[in-house]
Amino acid sequence: MEEVKNNSGQNLGIAALITAILTFVLAVIPCVGLIAIIPGIVAIVLASVGLSQATRNDSSHGVALAGLIIGIIAIMISFSQIFVAGKIARHADKWPKQIENIVNDVQDNVVKDLEDANVSIKVESNGDTIKIVTTPDKRNKEQTLEDLEKGNSSANDTVKVKK
Repeated sequence: MEEVKNNSGQNLGIAALITAILTFVLAVIPCVGLIAIIPGIVAIVLASVGLSQATRNDSSHGVALAGLIIGIIAIMISFSQIFVAGKIARHADKWPKQIENIVNDVQDNVVKDLEDANVSIKVESNGDTIKIVTTPDKRNKEQTLEDLEKGNSSANDTVKVKK
């Protein structure tokens, strides 16, 4: 007579393995991993029931055991994401102030660089040349503004045309 092999628990083991693999894939995706706990619990339950049936009927239990191990690892990864998300949430209140400070520093640096910039513009057209030069000398700028306000013209505000 042939020996009939009992496959009790194999179907549950296969279902547990498939669910555990899907849970693992979900668990390693940031932010999505939090919802992987639910299918992870389902995989562990299926694997546990499949293992108990396989042990009771003395059939192979490798697939159910693999599903159980992968399911447990996936749930541990999901739980670790909960702790990471909690840590991020605890420190999130400090971020807006830090970002504001960085933006203010960049803005101050840009304004300072613009104030200290030398600008030289030269336009040539049909043999005529116009050249405009600015310097970062604040005293010179202030003096020029005061002269303009008083109606005084300086020698530097005339346009020389070269031919």
